Formats: sequence, C-alpha cells, structure tokens
Amino acid sequence: MTHTWNSDRAAKHIDAKLKDVEKVEVADYKRDLSLENIPTNKAYRVNAAHVYVDILNLDDMLAVTQKEGETCHKRTLRFLNQHYRAVARTFSRAGAKRVDFHNQRLHGIVTKPYGEASEADRVHRAVAIAKLVIDVLAETGDDDEQIPNAKVRVGIDSGEALAVNNGRSGYREPLFLGDPANLAAKLAAGQRGGIFLTNNARKAIGLDEVNIPRDVALTADEIATSEEAADLPVTKSEITKEWRDDLAKNPIGSFAFSAHTPPFRDLDVSALTPGNSRRQDALSLYGDLDGFTAFVRRNIEDNAEDVVRVLHVIRAELDRVATSEFAGLKFRFVGDCIHAVLCEGTAFTTYDQATVSSGTLCAGAMRSSFALAVEKLSDKDIDTEGLGLQIGFEYGPLAITRLGLHGDRVRCAVSRGVRASEVEQLRCGANDTAIGAVAYDAATDAVRDLFGDERIVADLDYDAAVETLADAGDQTAKAARKAAFTPTAPAVARAAESAVKPYAK
Repeated sequence: MTHTWNSDRAAKHIDAKLKDVEKVEVADYKRDLSLENIPTNKAYRVNAAHVYVDILNLDDMLAVTQKEGETCHKRTLRFLNQHYRAVARTFSRAGAKRVDFHNQRLHGIVTKPYGEASEADRVHRAVAIAKLVIDVLAETGDDDEQIPNAKVRVGIDSGEALAVNNGRSGYREPLFLGDPANLAAKLAAGQRGGIFLTNNARKAIGLDEVNIPRDVALTADEIATSEEAADLPVTKSEITKEWRDDLAKNPIGSFAFSAHTPPFRDLDVSALTPGNSRRQDALSLYGDLDGFTAFVRRNIEDNAEDVVRVLHVIRAELDRVATSEFAGLKFRFVGDCIHAVLCEGTAFTTYDQATVSSGTLCAGAMRSSFALAVEKLSDKDIDTEGLGLQIGFEYGPLAITRLGLHGDRVRCAVSRGVRASEVEQLRCGANDTAIGAVAYDAATDAVRDLFGDERIVADLDYDAAVETLADAGDQTAKAARKAAFTPTAPAVARAAESAVKPYAK
C-alpha cells in the first residue's frame, strides 16, 4: 500500500479543527462533576493532588526470556493486568479518581475535600493512598504464574490544572494540563522506589523544601503523619482480600494471540480481551510536543482557551497523519504525546523494510503537519513560541490487548519495542527524529544512511524524507514520490531542493 502526505489535505483538516475550537469555554470544576465526557471545546479548572504510580520492574518482565516471544508477552500482560486491577481498586476505595493507565504508569487525582483551603488535606490523602498502593502491590504477585510483586515509585504534586477531553467516543478520559500533572509524572520517573513530593506539595503539608525533590523520598515518619491525617476508609488487608476475591470470581484467563491483517487502522481495539489479543512484528512511534509544558505555564491563567485550541488542533492532525495517511493505529494520547503503531505486510508476515520506511515517511509527514498547524495557529494570533515535535520509533514484536474487567477495560500495547520507542523520543531535541536500534538494523540502506551512526536526524519533514530515501533507492519512498507527482502536488516536485540537516550533538 502506498502512503503519501500533501499540504492541501493537511490544511483542510487543520482548518476544520480550528473551527471546532473557535469558541472555547473554561469553567471551574464543581463538586462530583463528571470528567469523562468533556466536550472538545471546553476545559475545567481543577484543584487537586496528582498521583503518578510507576511500576519499576516492567522491563524485568519483558526480559524474562532471552527471546521476545509469546511467553514473555503473556507474563508481562498478566503482570500488568493483576497490578492494574489492584491499583484501580485501591484508588476507588480510598477516594481517588483514576485518570489514565498507560502500561506501567497509572495517574490518579485527589479532589476532595474541595477548595483551595483544603490543599493540605488532599496532599495528606494522596500520600496515604500512595503508601496503600505500595503496600497492596507488595502482596499481589503470583508465584504459580511466575508473576512477581510490583516495585513502585510514586510522584505527587498539587495545584490547579486544566482538565480537557482526551480521546474519542468510546474511549474517553480526562487529560490534565499544567504543572501538577507534569511534575508529578516527572517525579515518578526514576529507578529508586518510594514516595516523592514536589516542594510545592511538601510546603502544603508543612515539610521543609529540598534541593532536588526527585532524590528525596518521604521518610517512614513523614508518611505515617499523612496516614494519620488522612484516616483512609480502607486498609491494605481489606483491599488485598477484595482483590483476591475479585480474581477468583473474575479470573484473568489465558492470553491468546492472533495477528491482525494490516492495515492497523482497521483493528477494533474495543473488541480485544486477554483471550482475543493481537501480536505481530510492528512499528511503535511516539510523537511528543516539546515545549508544551512551558507553553501551558505561560497561558493557563490568561489564555487558557488557547491551550485547548493548540492541543486539539495539533493532536488531531498528528492522529490524522498516522491513521488516514499511513493506515496506522493511533493507539492512545499520553498527555501531549501521541503513540501510534503501524505495519506493512500480511497477517502472516510483516515486511520489515517496508514497515520501517513507511514509519520514516510517517514521521516526516507528522513534522510537516505540525509545522503547518503551528503556522495556522500563529496566523490566528495564538501563542506557539517554543513548540517543537520530538519523534522516536522502534520495530519488533508487539502485543496489543485490553486489561481489566468487562465494562472497565483499558487498552495496552506493550513490548520491548514500545519501551524503546519512548526512549528514542526522549533523546530527541525539539526538531529531531530518532530510530531505534532494531528498526535501524531492519531498514534499507537508504534509511540507515539518512539517520547515520547516531540514529537521529534533525528537521526531517515529509518532502525531505521522500526525496532523500527515493534518490537512494528506497522502494517505499519511490512509490510515494511517484504517487504524489500530480499537477496538484507542486510541493513534492520541488522537494528535491530540500536538504536533511545533519544531526549535531
């Protein structure tokens, strides 16, 4: 299948998305208001303590076998499923709202008691819930299934954030924009377990500030103080008993895999269950908005409407590129980041070179669409200063399913390649695209030459990707160039003048 991008299609879609958010309403969050179905053109200001739980030993599970085969993926998915069900139950019983579950990371918020004057109470409750999660997950392994207990690190911050819609009909959840969610997530990212608070959250409960919050876990005495202040309505023994009773009544069942016939955009994720999961070689791609946190910080008080506009327009266009132009699957939005998967081939064989080449062109198309979206937003006098796009991708065996219970399942795409694609994205600068080591080895000579020994390239837009790869003999790029050479696509005809900039360390 030949995939192409052109500016006319992108411009038409971006204009339509700008119209969606021409008028935006920003309202204050009210008591017990649902955040699950926020309209596209609306946002709520929410005061809450944000809790990010990161399971530290996911990579250990993915490395349980030397080869990344079915056994590795089955154990990893069972590991995530068991622990997700335990954490989701803990959050619900202890008075926190689950926001998002993305592989090893779970995000929740504590909104009660309401009001700015109750911030200390919310932070104490968040700390107590974090400790309860750690204690529960220390007892939810399964020796018979070779599932270990989860090793956990928790990050917490508190303050006001914007809650907006994250997802589409049938898969909606809130997304929180602003420092509380972002800083809590950053504190949860680390190798050492424990509970870590930002200085803002520490001050709220009377603790001294520290020089480097990510290096200073709460002490046992500090945690005990919060537990006493929070006085949670549930205990570890009650949660673990309920969790075990639930597993007995609703067993996870065996994970069974089959391959999906490409393209991935036709995959009905809502129909997946452990017994009806997908697994095959595919490409995982992360595209993250660089500079978005600073952008939100500049605009959240006086121009919150523009925060909603920028996020909606750019993410919707990146989604369109992945799904409509390259027949991939937008698997989920992770904050201001898009995670997509794609492959070329059949249900029996993935064409590795064509898949990696298509992924390279898709990354270039995303950057071209991003640039066009920024230009159109700027034309509307919307602040876009400092925004960039970091793209990383990797190739390899990929397992896709949904975890949890019927009526409350969350989608999950997990593999060493998924983890590596995120790492590739993280090593990018604002305008960089990086390719993983496995994808690099599987690629054509043209793709390897494009990315060089550092496996990273700056300013790789669609025209540059097509022309550079096609001129070097890449068949996927040559087919894309041939398909795009029409009187209505003059930009592609002129693209030979484009030059890919070398990556500078």
